[in-house]
Amino acid sequence: MQLHFSFIIPVYNRPNEIEELLESFSNLDGNHDYEIVIVEDGSNLTSKAVVKRYSNTLNISYYFKPNSGPGDSRNFGMYKAKGNYFIILDSDCILPNQYLNEVIKSLTTQYVDCFGGPDAADTSFSNLQKAINFSMTSFLTTGGIRGHKNSVNKFQPRSFNMGLSKKGFLVTKGFSNIHPGEDPDLSIRLWDLDFKTKLVPDAFVYHKRRISWSKFYKQVYKFGAVRPILNKWHPQTKKVTYWFPTLFSIGLLIAATLLVFKIYWPILLFTTYFVLTLVLALVKTKNVMVAIQALVAIIIQFFGYGFGFLKSTIILAFSNKKAAQLFPNLFFKN
Repeated sequence: MQLHFSFIIPVYNRPNEIEELLESFSNLDGNHDYEIVIVEDGSNLTSKAVVKRYSNTLNISYYFKPNSGPGDSRNFGMYKAKGNYFIILDSDCILPNQYLNEVIKSLTTQYVDCFGGPDAADTSFSNLQKAINFSMTSFLTTGGIRGHKNSVNKFQPRSFNMGLSKKGFLVTKGFSNIHPGEDPDLSIRLWDLDFKTKLVPDAFVYHKRRISWSKFYKQVYKFGAVRPILNKWHPQTKKVTYWFPTLFSIGLLIAATLLVFKIYWPILLFTTYFVLTLVLALVKTKNVMVAIQALVAIIIQFFGYGFGFLKSTIILAFSNKKAAQLFPNLFFKN
C-alpha cells in the first residue's frame, strides 16, 4: 500500500508553537509528499497569520472550529485530511530532520495501523523543561511507557507523537472526549479490534511542554485521575503497577514520619532511590541544576499522579454515576 501522510495538529492559543513546528517541517530530510492539517480549536489568539506565511512552501490546510478539546479536534482534522495515514502531533513539538524518514522506514519494514514515538528534550529547552522531560521519560520513573523501552508489551502510543491509519480511524471513530487519557483509550479500542500498535524508537520529537511546577502538578494529577476511569472502561488492562506512584508517595510520608521515632532504614531506601535518579539525571543531562530539578519533578510527578489515582479510585468505587458526571473537568463536551 502506498502511504500518503497527513499531519494532524490541533492548536489552542499557541501561534508561536505552530511557527516553530512549521519551521521544523521546512527542514525535514527527503522529498516526501505530505500535507499538514492545522485545526484551530476555538482560539482567541489564532495561528492563521503564521500558517499563511508558510503556505507557499508547505502543503497546509487550516481550519477554525469552536473549542471542543484536542481529541475532537484531531478527529475533525482526520475527517478533513486527504491522506490514508495520519500522524498526530501536539503543537508544542518540534520535528528533528530525520523524523519522517524514520517513520517511513519503520512502516515499510513492519506495517502497523498505529504507532507511537518517544519525546526528547532539545538543547535549546529551559532547565525546567529538561528536568520534567527526564522525569516523564526515565525508566526509573515511568518504566519506559513513553517510548524509551524497546520491549514494551503492546505499546500505547501517546497523541503528542502518534500515527494512525485512516482505516483504524474510521473503524474506531477516533478519540473519545476524555482528556487526558484519550490516547490510551484509543489504543485499547484498537487492540480490541485486532489492530496492531508499536513503538518507533527513532521517530522521536522534541516536546517542549509549556510548563511550570504548578502546571506540571495539575497535568500529572489528571493523568492519575484518568487511569481508574480507563481501568473501569477496559478492566482487562488493569495493572498493579498503576498503584506504584500512590504507594511510593504514602511510603515516603511514612518514612519521614518514622524519623521522629528514630527509625531510619525506610528513609534510607528512598534516599538510595533519589541518589540513583540524581546520578542518572546528571549523566543524561550533564547539568547539575537540571539533575536537581529533576528530583523535584519526580516528587511532584509521584505525588500528583498518586493522589489523583487514589482519589479517583475511591470516588468511582463508591458511586454508580458515570465518570463524566463525577469528573466533568476530565471531559469535553463535543
